[in-house]
Amino acid sequence: MTTGSQVGAVAGNSRAGVLHELLDRPLTSFHLVRGVSALLLALGLFMVLSASSVESYYDTGSSYAVFLRQAQWVLIGLPAAWVASRIPLRVVRRLSTLGLFASVVLLVLTYVPGLGIEVNGNRNWLSAGPIRLQPSELAKLTLALWLAHVYATKGAAVRRWRHLLLPMAPVAVVVTGLVVGQNDLGTALVLFAIVLGMVWVIGAPARVFGAGLVTVGGLAIFLASLNESRVSRLTNFTDPFSAYDTTGWQAAHGFFALANGGWWGVGLGASTQKWEGKLPEAHNDFIYAIIGEELGLFGTLVVLVLFGLLAYVGFRIAGRATDRFSTFAAAGITIWLTTQALINIGMVLGMLPVIGIPLPLVSYGGSALLPALIALGLLVNIAKTEPGAKAAWRAQHQQGFAKRWGLTRSPAPTRGRPRGR
Repeated sequence: MTTGSQVGAVAGNSRAGVLHELLDRPLTSFHLVRGVSALLLALGLFMVLSASSVESYYDTGSSYAVFLRQAQWVLIGLPAAWVASRIPLRVVRRLSTLGLFASVVLLVLTYVPGLGIEVNGNRNWLSAGPIRLQPSELAKLTLALWLAHVYATKGAAVRRWRHLLLPMAPVAVVVTGLVVGQNDLGTALVLFAIVLGMVWVIGAPARVFGAGLVTVGGLAIFLASLNESRVSRLTNFTDPFSAYDTTGWQAAHGFFALANGGWWGVGLGASTQKWEGKLPEAHNDFIYAIIGEELGLFGTLVVLVLFGLLAYVGFRIAGRATDRFSTFAAAGITIWLTTQALINIGMVLGMLPVIGIPLPLVSYGGSALLPALIALGLLVNIAKTEPGAKAAWRAQHQQGFAKRWGLTRSPAPTRGRPRGR
């Protein structure tokens, strides 16, 4: 006689078996990274429209001005991601050094009068006519790819100190130093995270990783101490109401938005912080607070789950890649995007100081969106190199082509009289 607990155990094992079979398919990573990216991008477009509509109307007379600019960047970024998903990875590797060099040149140009402009206290923008770019966003991607190329080339030699630190350390210091000189400590911390994450991925000794973590932490505190506003944010981020009228204003109104949202939110477009215009950068750095107010705790958890899935599939791709460069590149991209997401969400929730970095794929800003879409295209590209993925991809496309052009064979007609007559 079968008991209820035995039936439940059999059903649980059956569901676990189905899940394991789905995850073990050759194109699972490919479909997961595309699906998660599409959901985050779609959510970002909706929330940028909602969060920016009131401010956009007051500034330009149109509620859609900011949204349309973001949509334009999406239309530019999607073809770029498509190209990145199909370009041979050996070409990406060859171009990684040139890409990093171009990023450094663009960073240097931000210091040139007339080209570099200051926005919100940070001189991290280049302006050329109607086009404004933030080179430090591109530097995140190019640094991750260059490090993947360097460590893949060195192979087992990275176990030695000299090969571990050279040329990584001097180049990382130059790139992050240029970003710190722009007064952009938030982006510098993300760059530090990419470097430390890559050191961890290549299997450096724990003492090396620990020393690097302590060094970066100490350096970040020292740099923050040089700016009075940053010191205030560091000391008051857990209680922004103690500096409500100054550095705590943005964080405090982020708390108001989250508290007002409750479990299910006040509804899309109904944020009081947006309508009253009290939350600075509502469609940019603090868009997660607007998600919390309009879509509630449910909406914020959906965003967390999506970034958790992105981290899972990114490291899965890295673990299943067939060459060292693909492994390190996938890991570096995943570390960059998930670390930046955690920092952004942490500062909105009051767990980290407000340092002004966007939520990947969700916040407004073409300079941040374009490199992120290219990076995700590269993840898709690497996912297609997993064992069995190429054959499954080819079979899937051949089958789709045959159906589209009517080349599939019809079942042979039955001979003789049908049964049952």
